[in-house]
This record gives sequence, C-alpha cells and structure tokens, in this order.
Amino acid sequence: MATMLSRPQIAGPAFDALSSAFRGDLVAPDDPRYEDARRVYSGGIDRRPALIARVGDVADVIAALRFGREAGLPIAVRGGGHHGAGFGTVDDGVVIDLGRLKGIRVDPAARTARVEPGCVLADVDHATHQFGLAVPAGIFGTTGIAGLTLGGGIGNLTRTYGLTIDNLIEADVVLASGELVTTDADRHPDLFWALRGGGGNFGIVTSFLFRLQPVSTIVGGPVFWDLDQSADVLRWYRDFIREAPPELNGWFAFASVPPVPPFPEHLHGRTMAAVVWCYCGPLEKAEAVFAPIKAFGTPALYGVQEMPFPALQTAFDPLYPAGLQWQWRADFITSIPDEAIAEHVRFGTRLPTPHSTMHLYPTSGAAQAVGPNDTAFSYREANWAMVIAGVDPEPANVEMLRDWTTDYWSAIHPHSAGGGYVNMYMEEGQERVRRSYRDNYDRLARTKAEYDPDNVFRVNQNIRPS
Repeated sequence: MATMLSRPQIAGPAFDALSSAFRGDLVAPDDPRYEDARRVYSGGIDRRPALIARVGDVADVIAALRFGREAGLPIAVRGGGHHGAGFGTVDDGVVIDLGRLKGIRVDPAARTARVEPGCVLADVDHATHQFGLAVPAGIFGTTGIAGLTLGGGIGNLTRTYGLTIDNLIEADVVLASGELVTTDADRHPDLFWALRGGGGNFGIVTSFLFRLQPVSTIVGGPVFWDLDQSADVLRWYRDFIREAPPELNGWFAFASVPPVPPFPEHLHGRTMAAVVWCYCGPLEKAEAVFAPIKAFGTPALYGVQEMPFPALQTAFDPLYPAGLQWQWRADFITSIPDEAIAEHVRFGTRLPTPHSTMHLYPTSGAAQAVGPNDTAFSYREANWAMVIAGVDPEPANVEMLRDWTTDYWSAIHPHSAGGGYVNMYMEEGQERVRRSYRDNYDRLARTKAEYDPDNVFRVNQNIRPS
C-alpha cells in the first residue's frame, strides 16, 4: 500500500483510489524518503512537490497523470532528472517519476533496442555494447535517455550516425487525455514529428524503439594543449573537423585538468584547451586519421587510445556527480570567425571554477543529411552546438557562475545562428524557446493544441498550444 498523505490538497477519495491500485510508490512530504526522492541532478534546484509518484508500470503513469489532472495540480515528468533548469520537479504539484522503468530489450538481428524512459545512457550502452551496437546519444553516462532524445540528442556519434532522434523508429506515448498511443512515421505522424526535438511537450513517452548502429571498440580520448596555443587550436579545429571523415567526432572544450589519475600530476588543475575525440571507423585506418591531430601544435597530453565505446561515454561521470550547482547557456553555431575565437579565448581561458567549462559539439556530417523541417529539430545547418556551463559544488558561488555564463554567452551570441539546443537551456523565456524552433514553432504549437490543448505538459521548455 502506498504512503498516506497529510497535505489537504491531495488527501481524499481520489487519492485513496490512486493509492489502492498503484504498483509503485507514492512519496509525500511527510514520508522519510521524501527528501531523497525530491532531489534532481542539479543541486541548485530546491522544489517541494505535493506528491512524487514513482511509477512501476505504464498503468501507474496513466493513474498518476489522471490524479494530477483531476486535482488541478501542475505535473512534472522525470526521467533522468538531469536538466539544469530542474524540469523533473515542480513545487506543490505531482512529479511522475519514471526512474524505475529501466527495461531494455535489444534485438541484435534487427539492430533495434526498445528502451524504457527511466534508463540513463550508461544503462543503454551497457545493454547494446554486448552486441557491438550503440544508440547515438550523449557524452555522459548519467544523462537520461528520455529527455536527451526528446530534445534532439547530440553526442559522441553525431557526425557519423546523426542525432538520437534520427535513430528513433517509434515511441509509446501516454497523452494528456490518459490515452496510450504508439507513434511512428505512419501512426500519428504529426506527433512523431513533434517528439523528435520538441521536448516533453506532447506526452509521457513510456517506450522508445531505437535503430542501433555498429559501434564497439573506438579510438578516442582527450588531447590537451596549453592555453597559449588555445586560439591556434580553436582556429585549426574549426577548419579540421568540418573536413574530417564522418567516422571522426571530436568536441572542443576549455576545461580544467582533473586532479586524478590517469592525468599527469603536473597538469592537475590547469585550465587548458582540449578536444575529446571519438573515431568509430575501421581500426586499421585510425593511425592515419589521427596523424594530423597528433602533429598539430605541441600537445601537453595526448590521451587517444583504443577503448570500448561505453568507456568514453562514462569517462567524465565521476567528475560531475549529482548535487553540483549548474548554470547553462547555449547556442547553435554555424561558423566561428576569428572575432568569436577572440571572445572564446577571453572567457574560456578564465574559468571561474574547476568544474566550469565550455563545449563545442560538432553537428555536421550525418546530422545535416536531415532537412530542417523533417523533424522538430530545426538547426540542421548548424555545425556546432555550444554550451557554456558554470559549475561548482558551493551554493554561494551561483551568482558568480551565472555572471560568467551570461557574459560569455552575450559575447558569443552575435556570432551564433540565433537559437540553441533546448536540452541545454535554463528557464530563459518564451522567445528563446520560439527561436530554438524557428519556422517549425507554429507547426509544433498546432500539434500541441491537438495532443495537449490544456497545456498539461508545461514544466519544460514550453510550446504553448495555438
């Protein structure tokens, strides 16, 4: 039997009916598990839901959604809970926590995987790697597969196999009405179009069917250069990655070298320019592919080596545990003129804290083979997705982090494509959301009106029903 509640807005016959049939756990503010259950990945989020429904199956999802709607409470949907703006929770509302839905079924013959929304990328990579396959998704193993996919899905395989949404075949979705539907290119095609980049605006996805790609042992890892080479490195990288073979991915960063093995002790804590590489082509060609990388400049550390793909995906997880303070700013980038490089050097070489960073993820190659209106994800002509992240364990430093990220972003934004990757936005207002989708926004708003006319799913980068 689920935990009884004392809060007046949810006690009563409706809650009694929910509690008697619920397979998972209902966690209320007076439950000893509440403080742990309400936490999300970002330590700066301190919201107090009226109820956290840790669902055990799809029936629980429908029941919790119906209860929240009938009670007139705001509803947040939590997958991995990884978003910096804290969209996996809400004050005085119902959190539908999908974290226990972790089923994965790999079909190696069909090269597909059916994945439930509580999985993080490390779960997915573990299951698929046994068959020499992978879902192109993300760079951190702690990221939830659901939120990452619905926002587009950029990662270590983007240039080779496209965005995560380009590898999505179908999805099971609980709509705002409580109806469960399956959507793909033929069934509810407008919904399928909207799910691929439109975020959590259109329903609660309870199952994703992904096309898997052949990825097993890769050649990759970081290369670090001293800061006095950073402008030259970024200028070289800008031109090199555009012309590189599609099997090669590599994201640029300004970052502090972690003070842990296997990084050499003399580099610990130093801010440096870096590129983290991932080559997933034939291993016998790797040496030739990496020859110009190894030869450029004077690398302070050349950490490229053969490794299982999941090892790269989880390499940075220990450096960013749950509970840190996060401030994000993001933009899509089509070109990086020398004027922008000067601003990157001005801000990126002066990271405010050791955890803070700036990343440029390449989105050329296979991701650009899809048209800008073929999915909700609009910026197919962009060559990079940029994120500036101010990060620190100390809550007292949040204002400093915010100042650095916004000042850095303001300096670079004039050189951007205009909008950014919604998975890396904070709460930045409706106009920023609209700019993320450009001329796809009106179609998204119409689709929202069809599938969620009351805007039940609004704790997100919200698309309002037209």
